[in-house]
Amino acid sequence: MDFSDRNRSSLPPAFILLAGVGALFFIVPLAGLLLRTPWSSAWRLLTSSDVLTALRLSLFASLSATAIAILLGVPLAWTFARTDFPGRALLRALTVLPMVLPPVVGGVALLLAFGRNSLIGGWLQTWFGIHLPFTTAGAIMAETFVAMPFLVITVEAGLRQMDRRFEDAARTLGARRWTVLFRVTLPLIRPALIAGAVLCWARALGEFGATITFAGNFPGTTQTMPLAVYLALETNPDAAIALSLVLLAVSLIVLVTLRHRWLGSA
Repeated sequence: MDFSDRNRSSLPPAFILLAGVGALFFIVPLAGLLLRTPWSSAWRLLTSSDVLTALRLSLFASLSATAIAILLGVPLAWTFARTDFPGRALLRALTVLPMVLPPVVGGVALLLAFGRNSLIGGWLQTWFGIHLPFTTAGAIMAETFVAMPFLVITVEAGLRQMDRRFEDAARTLGARRWTVLFRVTLPLIRPALIAGAVLCWARALGEFGATITFAGNFPGTTQTMPLAVYLALETNPDAAIALSLVLLAVSLIVLVTLRHRWLGSA
Protein backbone atom coordinates (compact mmCIF):
# COMPACT_ATOMS: atom_id res chain seq x y z
CA MET A 1 0.00 0.00 0.00
CA ASP A 2 1.50 3.35 -1.03
CA PHE A 3 1.15 6.64 0.81
CA SER A 4 -1.86 7.79 -1.22
CA ASP A 5 -3.75 4.58 -0.39
CA ARG A 6 -2.98 5.00 3.31
CA ASN A 7 -4.13 8.63 3.07
CA ARG A 8 -7.47 7.60 1.55
CA SER A 9 -8.08 4.92 4.16
CA SER A 10 -7.40 7.36 6.97
CA LEU A 11 -10.30 9.62 6.03
CA PRO A 12 -12.93 9.74 8.78
CA PRO A 13 -16.29 8.11 7.90
CA ALA A 14 -18.13 11.38 8.54
CA PHE A 15 -15.94 13.11 5.97
CA ILE A 16 -16.68 10.41 3.38
CA LEU A 17 -20.41 10.68 4.16
CA LEU A 18 -20.37 14.44 3.62
CA ALA A 19 -18.49 13.97 0.36
CA GLY A 20 -21.15 11.52 -0.78
CA VAL A 21 -23.94 13.94 0.10
CA GLY A 22 -22.10 16.68 -1.76
CA ALA A 23 -21.82 14.49 -4.84
CA LEU A 24 -25.51 13.58 -4.68
CA PHE A 25 -26.35 17.28 -4.54
CA PHE A 26 -25.10 17.51 -8.13
CA ILE A 27 -26.00 14.04 -9.36
CA VAL A 28 -29.67 13.97 -8.34
CA PRO A 29 -30.84 17.01 -10.40
CA LEU A 30 -28.98 15.76 -13.45
CA ALA A 31 -30.40 12.27 -12.98
CA GLY A 32 -33.86 13.81 -12.72
CA LEU A 33 -33.32 15.52 -16.06
CA LEU A 34 -32.28 12.24 -17.67
CA LEU A 35 -35.20 10.32 -16.16
CA ARG A 36 -37.74 12.92 -17.28
CA THR A 37 -36.38 13.18 -20.82
CA PRO A 38 -39.03 12.06 -23.34
CA TRP A 39 -36.70 9.71 -25.19
CA SER A 40 -39.41 8.39 -27.52
CA SER A 41 -40.13 11.85 -28.90
CA ALA A 42 -36.76 13.52 -28.27
CA TRP A 43 -35.62 13.37 -31.88
CA ARG A 44 -38.89 14.80 -33.16
CA LEU A 45 -38.71 17.63 -30.63
CA LEU A 46 -35.08 18.43 -31.41
CA THR A 47 -35.70 18.49 -35.16
CA SER A 48 -38.73 20.77 -35.05
CA SER A 49 -38.43 24.04 -36.96
CA ASP A 50 -38.43 26.25 -33.85
CA VAL A 51 -35.73 24.21 -32.14
CA LEU A 52 -33.54 24.06 -35.24
CA THR A 53 -33.87 27.82 -35.69
CA ALA A 54 -32.78 28.41 -32.09
CA LEU A 55 -29.94 25.89 -32.49
CA ARG A 56 -28.63 27.54 -35.67
CA LEU A 57 -28.80 30.97 -34.06
CA SER A 58 -27.06 29.69 -30.94
CA LEU A 59 -24.23 28.19 -32.95
CA PHE A 60 -23.83 31.31 -35.09
CA ALA A 61 -23.92 33.69 -32.12
CA SER A 62 -21.65 31.63 -29.87
CA LEU A 63 -19.06 30.98 -32.60
CA SER A 64 -19.12 34.66 -33.59
CA ALA A 65 -18.68 35.66 -29.95
CA THR A 66 -15.75 33.25 -29.64
CA ALA A 67 -14.09 34.68 -32.75
CA ILE A 68 -14.46 38.22 -31.42
CA ALA A 69 -13.16 37.11 -28.03
CA ILE A 70 -10.05 35.60 -29.63
CA LEU A 71 -9.45 38.71 -31.73
CA LEU A 72 -9.76 41.06 -28.75
CA GLY A 73 -8.94 38.79 -25.83
CA VAL A 74 -5.55 37.46 -26.89
CA PRO A 75 -3.98 40.95 -27.16
CA LEU A 76 -5.64 41.86 -23.87
CA ALA A 77 -4.25 38.75 -22.15
CA TRP A 78 -0.81 39.48 -23.63
CA THR A 79 -1.01 43.03 -22.23
CA PHE A 80 -1.87 41.77 -18.75
CA ALA A 81 0.84 39.11 -18.79
CA ARG A 82 3.71 41.05 -20.35
CA THR A 83 3.31 44.75 -19.56
CA ASP A 84 3.18 46.83 -16.44
CA PHE A 85 1.32 50.13 -16.38
CA PRO A 86 -0.59 52.22 -13.85
CA GLY A 87 -4.08 50.84 -13.29
CA ARG A 88 -3.34 47.39 -14.73
CA ALA A 89 -4.81 45.62 -11.70
CA LEU A 90 -7.99 47.68 -11.91
CA LEU A 91 -8.32 47.13 -15.65
CA ARG A 92 -7.81 43.40 -15.22
CA ALA A 93 -10.42 43.30 -12.47
CA LEU A 94 -12.91 45.11 -14.71
CA THR A 95 -12.11 42.72 -17.56
CA VAL A 96 -12.87 39.58 -15.55
CA LEU A 97 -15.77 41.16 -13.65
CA PRO A 98 -18.43 39.62 -15.95
CA MET A 99 -17.39 36.20 -14.63
CA VAL A 100 -18.91 37.02 -11.24
CA LEU A 101 -21.33 39.77 -12.26
CA PRO A 102 -24.98 38.68 -12.47
CA PRO A 103 -25.63 38.31 -16.22
CA VAL A 104 -28.78 40.44 -16.01
CA VAL A 105 -26.69 43.27 -14.58
CA GLY A 106 -24.30 42.87 -17.49
CA GLY A 107 -27.24 43.13 -19.87
CA VAL A 108 -28.45 46.29 -18.17
CA ALA A 109 -24.95 47.76 -18.40
CA LEU A 110 -24.81 46.98 -22.13
CA LEU A 111 -28.24 48.49 -22.62
CA LEU A 112 -27.23 51.70 -20.87
CA ALA A 113 -23.99 51.89 -22.87
CA PHE A 114 -25.27 50.93 -26.32
CA GLY A 115 -29.00 51.62 -26.14
CA ARG A 116 -30.75 54.06 -28.45
CA ASN A 117 -30.63 56.91 -25.92
CA SER A 118 -27.13 56.21 -24.60
CA LEU A 119 -24.02 58.15 -25.55
CA ILE A 120 -22.33 55.42 -27.60
CA GLY A 121 -25.54 53.87 -28.90
CA GLY A 122 -26.93 57.21 -30.03
CA TRP A 123 -23.67 58.05 -31.78
CA LEU A 124 -23.61 54.70 -33.59
CA GLN A 125 -27.24 55.16 -34.64
CA THR A 126 -26.77 58.72 -35.84
CA TRP A 127 -23.50 58.38 -37.71
CA PHE A 128 -23.47 54.77 -38.90
CA GLY A 129 -27.08 53.63 -38.64
CA ILE A 130 -26.01 50.80 -36.31
CA HIS A 131 -28.60 49.65 -33.79
CA LEU A 132 -27.42 46.90 -31.43
CA PRO A 133 -30.12 46.24 -28.79
CA PHE A 134 -32.69 43.56 -29.66
CA THR A 135 -30.78 42.40 -32.74
CA THR A 136 -28.65 39.37 -33.56
CA ALA A 137 -25.57 41.57 -33.28
CA GLY A 138 -26.75 42.53 -29.81
CA ALA A 139 -27.01 38.86 -28.84
CA ILE A 140 -23.46 38.30 -30.07
CA MET A 141 -22.24 41.31 -28.10
CA ALA A 142 -23.94 40.10 -24.92
CA GLU A 143 -22.40 36.64 -25.27
CA THR A 144 -18.98 38.12 -25.96
CA PHE A 145 -19.25 40.34 -22.88
CA VAL A 146 -19.87 37.44 -20.50
CA ALA A 147 -17.67 34.82 -22.22
CA MET A 148 -14.47 36.64 -23.19
CA PRO A 149 -13.08 36.78 -19.61
CA PHE A 150 -12.74 32.99 -19.65
CA LEU A 151 -10.47 33.20 -22.66
CA VAL A 152 -8.50 36.15 -21.27
CA ILE A 153 -7.58 34.53 -17.95
CA THR A 154 -6.76 31.18 -19.58
CA VAL A 155 -4.49 32.70 -22.22
CA GLU A 156 -2.90 35.02 -19.67
CA ALA A 157 -2.04 32.01 -17.50
CA GLY A 158 -0.52 30.27 -20.53
CA LEU A 159 1.59 33.32 -21.34
CA ARG A 160 2.86 33.59 -17.76
CA GLN A 161 3.82 29.90 -17.64
CA MET A 162 5.58 29.64 -21.01
CA ASP A 163 9.36 29.68 -21.29
CA ARG A 164 10.21 33.10 -22.73
CA ARG A 165 13.72 31.99 -23.62
CA PHE A 166 12.36 30.62 -26.90
CA GLU A 167 11.14 34.11 -27.81
CA ASP A 168 14.49 35.61 -26.83
CA ALA A 169 16.30 33.07 -28.97
CA ALA A 170 14.08 33.86 -31.96
CA ARG A 171 14.74 37.59 -31.60
CA THR A 172 18.47 36.94 -31.27
CA LEU A 173 18.32 35.09 -34.60
CA GLY A 174 16.74 38.15 -36.21
CA ALA A 175 13.05 37.23 -36.19
CA ARG A 176 10.62 40.16 -36.36
CA ARG A 177 7.96 40.77 -33.73
CA TRP A 178 5.11 39.34 -35.79
CA THR A 179 7.22 36.34 -36.73
CA VAL A 180 7.98 35.65 -33.06
CA LEU A 181 4.30 36.01 -32.21
CA PHE A 182 2.95 33.65 -34.89
CA ARG A 183 5.86 31.19 -35.11
CA VAL A 184 6.92 30.97 -31.46
CA THR A 185 4.53 32.50 -28.91
CA LEU A 186 1.16 31.32 -30.23
CA PRO A 187 2.34 27.73 -30.89
CA LEU A 188 3.74 27.54 -27.35
CA ILE A 189 0.47 28.69 -25.78
CA ARG A 190 -1.73 26.72 -28.18
CA PRO A 191 -3.13 24.43 -25.42
CA ALA A 192 -4.13 27.43 -23.31
CA LEU A 193 -5.57 29.21 -26.35
CA ILE A 194 -7.65 26.19 -27.35
CA ALA A 195 -8.85 25.64 -23.79
CA GLY A 196 -9.77 29.30 -23.41
CA ALA A 197 -11.59 29.34 -26.74
CA VAL A 198 -13.60 26.21 -25.88
CA LEU A 199 -14.52 27.55 -22.45
CA CYS A 200 -15.49 30.86 -24.02
CA TRP A 201 -17.66 29.10 -26.62
CA ALA A 202 -19.38 26.94 -24.01
CA ARG A 203 -20.13 29.96 -21.84
CA ALA A 204 -21.45 31.90 -24.83
CA LEU A 205 -23.62 28.96 -25.89
CA GLY A 206 -25.25 28.82 -22.47
CA GLU A 207 -25.66 32.57 -21.94
CA PHE A 208 -29.14 33.69 -20.87
CA GLY A 209 -29.39 36.73 -18.60
CA ALA A 210 -27.39 39.31 -20.54
CA THR A 211 -28.85 38.13 -23.84
CA ILE A 212 -32.50 38.39 -22.87
CA THR A 213 -31.89 41.78 -21.22
CA PHE A 214 -29.88 43.38 -24.02
CA ALA A 215 -31.11 41.49 -27.09
CA GLY A 216 -34.57 40.29 -26.10
CA ASN A 217 -36.21 36.99 -26.96
CA PHE A 218 -37.28 37.16 -30.60
CA PRO A 219 -37.50 33.84 -32.50
CA GLY A 220 -35.09 33.70 -35.40
CA THR A 221 -33.35 36.90 -34.35
CA THR A 222 -32.21 36.70 -30.72
CA GLN A 223 -33.84 33.56 -29.31
CA THR A 224 -30.91 31.26 -28.58
CA MET A 225 -31.25 27.79 -27.09
CA PRO A 226 -31.23 28.86 -23.41
CA LEU A 227 -33.98 31.40 -24.18
CA ALA A 228 -35.89 28.73 -26.10
CA VAL A 229 -35.68 26.46 -23.04
CA TYR A 230 -37.07 29.22 -20.85
CA LEU A 231 -39.97 29.87 -23.23
CA ALA A 232 -40.68 26.15 -23.78
CA LEU A 233 -41.03 25.53 -20.03
CA GLU A 234 -44.37 27.35 -20.16
CA THR A 235 -45.72 25.91 -23.41
CA ASN A 236 -43.90 22.64 -24.15
CA PRO A 237 -42.02 21.17 -21.15
CA ASP A 238 -40.90 18.09 -23.10
CA ALA A 239 -39.12 20.31 -25.64
CA ALA A 240 -37.53 22.28 -22.81
CA ILE A 241 -36.19 19.06 -21.28
CA ALA A 242 -34.83 17.85 -24.61
CA LEU A 243 -33.10 21.19 -25.26
CA SER A 244 -31.70 21.18 -21.73
CA LEU A 245 -30.26 17.73 -22.37
CA VAL A 246 -28.43 19.02 -25.45
CA LEU A 247 -26.88 21.89 -23.48
CA LEU A 248 -26.00 19.48 -20.67
CA ALA A 249 -24.26 17.15 -23.10
CA VAL A 250 -22.25 20.00 -24.63
CA SER A 251 -21.15 21.26 -21.20
CA LEU A 252 -20.18 17.76 -20.06
CA ILE A 253 -18.12 17.14 -23.19
CA VAL A 254 -16.29 20.45 -22.69
CA LEU A 255 -15.48 19.69 -19.04
CA VAL A 256 -14.31 16.14 -19.76
CA THR A 257 -12.18 17.31 -22.69
CA LEU A 258 -10.50 20.05 -20.66
CA ARG A 259 -10.18 18.22 -17.34
CA HIS A 260 -6.40 17.90 -17.79
CA ARG A 261 -6.15 21.69 -17.65
CA TRP A 262 -7.01 21.50 -13.94
CA LEU A 263 -6.41 17.90 -12.90
CA GLY A 264 -3.34 17.03 -14.91
CA SER A 265 -3.54 13.40 -16.06
CA ALA A 266 -6.29 12.43 -13.61
